[in-house]
Amino acid sequence: MTLKAQWYRDRLAKKSRKGFCGYPVATVAFYGPDDTRATKVAVGIVAYEGADADPVERWFCQTADARTDPAITEAIVRFIEQHGARSVAAVNRIIGCPHEEGIDYPEGENCPRCPFWVNRDRWSGEIIR
Repeated sequence: MTLKAQWYRDRLAKKSRKGFCGYPVATVAFYGPDDTRATKVAVGIVAYEGADADPVERWFCQTADARTDPAITEAIVRFIEQHGARSVAAVNRIIGCPHEEGIDYPEGENCPRCPFWVNRDRWSGEIIR
């Protein structure tokens, strides 16, 4: 890993570890077809308590893991800084399928491309049912 890539990775981790430092808050979430490789990261900016995340930016990575891709990490840090986020909320695991309900597959159905996530709790990773 290059020095530049490590710097962005460390910067993101440090901001996340600080906890809540006020609004706006950047939310960082990783998604993948299973719990081993992230193919998508979504970052949203929450301006104030109770607000929806807006703007939201998404990055995709089909060949590597989005959690360790230097270009994606740099883009995430730049996006967060561009929007003046004072806090970063992130989980260190993949929390679900990269496909969006109602966009990539019908509302109320399971993603046909990601059977790993069927009947699985996205936060604990445990099978439910």
